[in-house]
Amino acid sequence: MSVDFNKFNSVISLFDKQSTALSEKPYLWNKINNEYFPLTWKQVRDKVEKLSIALKNLGILKGDRVVIVSENRPEWQISDLAIMAIGAITVPAYITNTTSDHEYIIKHSGARCLIVSNHDLAQKVLPAVAKCSQCQTVIKIENNNEIYDNPVSVLSWKSLLEENIEQSFNLTTAAEEHKRQDTACIIYTSGTGGNPKGVMLSHGAMLTNCSGAEYLLKEIVSNLDEIRFLSWLPLSHSYEHTLQFYQIGIGAQIYYAEGIDKLLINMGEVKPHFMTAVPRFYDSLHTKISQGLKKQSKLSQMFFSETIRLGKKIYHEENLSGFESLKNSILNKIVRKKINKRFGGNLKALISGGSALNFEVGLYLTALGLPLLQGYGQTETGPVVSANPPSKIKLDTVGTIFKGTKVKIADDGEILVSGENVMNGYWDDPKSTSSTLINGWIHTGDIGALNVDGYLKITDRKKDIIVNAGGDNISPSRIEAKLDIEPEISQSMMYGDYKNYLVAIIVPDREFAKKWAEDNKKEFSIKELIKDEAFIKAIKQTTEKVNKQLSIIEQIRKFLLIDKEFTIENEMMTPTMKVRRFMVKLNYKNELEELY
Repeated sequence: MSVDFNKFNSVISLFDKQSTALSEKPYLWNKINNEYFPLTWKQVRDKVEKLSIALKNLGILKGDRVVIVSENRPEWQISDLAIMAIGAITVPAYITNTTSDHEYIIKHSGARCLIVSNHDLAQKVLPAVAKCSQCQTVIKIENNNEIYDNPVSVLSWKSLLEENIEQSFNLTTAAEEHKRQDTACIIYTSGTGGNPKGVMLSHGAMLTNCSGAEYLLKEIVSNLDEIRFLSWLPLSHSYEHTLQFYQIGIGAQIYYAEGIDKLLINMGEVKPHFMTAVPRFYDSLHTKISQGLKKQSKLSQMFFSETIRLGKKIYHEENLSGFESLKNSILNKIVRKKINKRFGGNLKALISGGSALNFEVGLYLTALGLPLLQGYGQTETGPVVSANPPSKIKLDTVGTIFKGTKVKIADDGEILVSGENVMNGYWDDPKSTSSTLINGWIHTGDIGALNVDGYLKITDRKKDIIVNAGGDNISPSRIEAKLDIEPEISQSMMYGDYKNYLVAIIVPDREFAKKWAEDNKKEFSIKELIKDEAFIKAIKQTTEKVNKQLSIIEQIRKFLLIDKEFTIENEMMTPTMKVRRFMVKLNYKNELEELY
């Protein structure tokens, strides 16, 4: 069941219509005691209305900000909808945030209330809330009667919903009071370069994005009796946050994954039609499939290689011979079907966004029958600007421009975006707003071009470049993508601003290091191996291999091996799996300088 997103004044009016029309159908699925259980549309609506009453009784008014700190679960969406229903503004926050991160967001947004899911997260947010005088109330979803030594009032989600049972809230009436230009949420950017900025997105911005998604996927969706999504990307991420309203509009069922460690298990259980993830997940998937193949029989490896070869020919629109067509038909059944089954057997598309997808990874997975739709956008643009249509995927591009969005290329090559999908501005930051949103156009900071077919290609990052001593502009992400795809390397980061040559920080791949240690009769310890001359030489062979694909100014002259991965926990990676360059540089500045 699909709707015209352009006819609604808010995401609340959209939910109002769909929850009425689909009342008894299953909607949000959560795993409890190893089994998925659904909430119907009516049950979700009832909880949204009860929480709306509770928030109003707590004194939350139109325009007030409410922070959500929770893993993906039904209560996340219920909270989001209830906050917006009363005219307040949702402020999503990552569960991986530190206490100081939470303090910054609560203070900067001026949030008056915070909803947290469980005890562990409460222990991180409560000290932050205690330092923010305007935030008086915390609502905790899971209540196990924990007692907190904290001056802030911690209320039970369940109790709040039950104690207001006699009061009523008319969602339909509330929905009529919204306008498309009203700010619905403030989503804080991941902060790769410092403190995050609060992006104000309107109801209209998100609905415009939903309309673009509906146009892009309508051919696939229209052929499905039911539509299942597996929600894994954090709902605090602007893409996943907006996606839930597209899912509402098409009447999809949403299943919540248990986490990345159980993602493949959950896919097998849920059998989703769509899943979204960031490129780093697909890089990891490519590595796992490649490494797993090495353990298979020679015959299996031969079948696999031929599947890849023929899949690449098809992608490049090269004609297959009669014999190749026959082989490809057989390989569809014995290789591609088997691989798809590992992901539930119903996958129509994997969707990638958040950063640049490695072309070779995308081609590899597509050749295996896992079509990968790469898109592009920013939190400031609602977030999606473009995406590859399923009917014609071009992996070296980020697809065609979303319906309802305008794109133009500035004289210096910068991508500019306009339309209802662009942000209302940065919260409490007019200076940053005026430098980013100029005459209705978002200046993305990305360099790109539109080809004759209307596909957008990202060629560089205006703000994320290395300027060497000779004044040459070098894209570090291009080099890092080539390094990270090599089986010997897990992660990398380039360095060399105003230097005569480039150097790299490299995290060796754990599986490669383990096998190398075994083959060379060395003790397996990454910490010790990175000091081993023979091991260093093995990594150097990899960098020399990559250097052959690079221009002279891009080549890696020296590298620093480290034993600790960039992670969210050590703050060297954002919650959206992007390397925090400034943090890595801060941690390894002395060692990097010693390479010169």
